[in-house]
Amino acid sequence: QVRLVESGGGLAQAGGSLKLSCAASGRTFSTLSMGWFRQAPGKEREFVLAISYSRASIYYTDSAKGRFTISRDNAKNTVYLEMNTLKVEDTAVYYCAAVERGIPRIETTAWDYWGQGTQVTVSS
Repeated sequence: QVRLVESGGGLAQAGGSLKLSCAASGRTFSTLSMGWFRQAPGKEREFVLAISYSRASIYYTDSAKGRFTISRDNAKNTVYLEMNTLKVEDTAVYYCAAVERGIPRIETTAWDYWGQGTQVTVSS
């Protein structure tokens, strides 16, 4: 079983930045592909970014391109989501997800483990 704990959410102004962290435990972190999803009120959970367990590949959506960056520190068992040039529409609960030796995919069903989520609110 993998436990994922997100942190770093909060309130930011439009145009500002936030950095989320997700600490993993329970499995060898280097075998986990890691992803970030978000869910806004009244909407389905959507894929944002992911990084493969080998770090060979990074996947992102158009909404994240050029503004969000994903990185991982295998020594700290942690994956990060750095968000810049935030927009009001980035407001959502952000979830960390993991799949063991999996190819990151945009479908939520492709991920085996989830964190509890952290709220990000962007004000205008």
